[in-house]
Amino acid sequence: MSDLDLLHSETEEDLRASVRALLSDHCDPKAVTRMYDGDRGVVDGLWKSLADLGLAGLLVPEERGGQGASAREAAVVLEELGRTVAPVPFLTSAVIATTLLLESDSDLLAAVAGGERTAALVVPWSIAPSDDVPWLRAQDSGITGTVTSVAGALEADLLLVPVTGGDGLAIHAVDAADAVVTPLVSLDMTRQLADVTLDGAVGRLVLGDATHAVRRALDAGTALLASEQVGVARWCLESTLAYVKVRKQFGRPVGGFQAIKHRLADLYTAVESATAAARYAAATLAEDDPDTVIAASTAQAFNADMAVLAAEEAVQLHAGIGMTWEHPAHLYLKRAKADQIALGRPGQHRARLAPLIGLLG
Repeated sequence: MSDLDLLHSETEEDLRASVRALLSDHCDPKAVTRMYDGDRGVVDGLWKSLADLGLAGLLVPEERGGQGASAREAAVVLEELGRTVAPVPFLTSAVIATTLLLESDSDLLAAVAGGERTAALVVPWSIAPSDDVPWLRAQDSGITGTVTSVAGALEADLLLVPVTGGDGLAIHAVDAADAVVTPLVSLDMTRQLADVTLDGAVGRLVLGDATHAVRRALDAGTALLASEQVGVARWCLESTLAYVKVRKQFGRPVGGFQAIKHRLADLYTAVESATAAARYAAATLAEDDPDTVIAASTAQAFNADMAVLAAEEAVQLHAGIGMTWEHPAHLYLKRAKADQIALGRPGQHRARLAPLIGLLG
């Protein structure tokens, strides 16, 4: 294990405070809940506010139009976005698509970093970094084919499409207006998936021989998704703890019952362990450390299930009110369950880890 500082810096804590304040003002849980009735009105304004804060280009060097920060700062942002189940394309555009564009010399990166454009990598949201990348075929008539269950496509005006040709896998940029993007009814409507269909679309080559770059982008997403899961789980823990302190049965707070204490103590331990795993994954990614792949898959193998556990405990320990549509607990359960299969299921990451850490010959 590498010797990396996992403590948050003063700059990171200042960033956390700024993002939390912005989300407190602009990310109303009631507006988020309305997304399940088809009202996506909160998305554009919230994303613009975050982009104005510089978060769209957080991972982009200053000389290329960004903020020059690292995965450590991006992890802090994702924790806060997870705490509010914010329906914004930060992970899909500012992390995954941006990491891919950083491997190219395309001028599109500056537009994405400045928040003028939002990008999405056109792959299924369930793809693991070790999976074969599904590709479309470029012909004389243009790029044709369909990719299902893509995250971030609904918010994107720039699609980064994996295309195969004589020279192997390449990435072409296609304007979303030249594609048919079909929204899907998704478990987590705050990160709604869509099918993307191209029929003779004209693409612009932004990266050739892109197999390694795509895997690197998916690994970055995997590592930082763990921080979003920590944010989800921490909200569930803190809100549940606050509730059981005031909810009374038989004349005493339910938090005073031994069984409830044990469950919350176990959950606290799990959330702290997940925080450490996510923090290490972000630190290795920031330093381009050789342990990055191991750290990313370790964090996903643990954090994906832990976030679901935290959300389930929040719903159960809030009792009747936790089952209502008005209470936000269901938002966190849906995000946690959707994240559980995003960028590879926990079992896939454990299988990936086995040979990397010597469990298989």
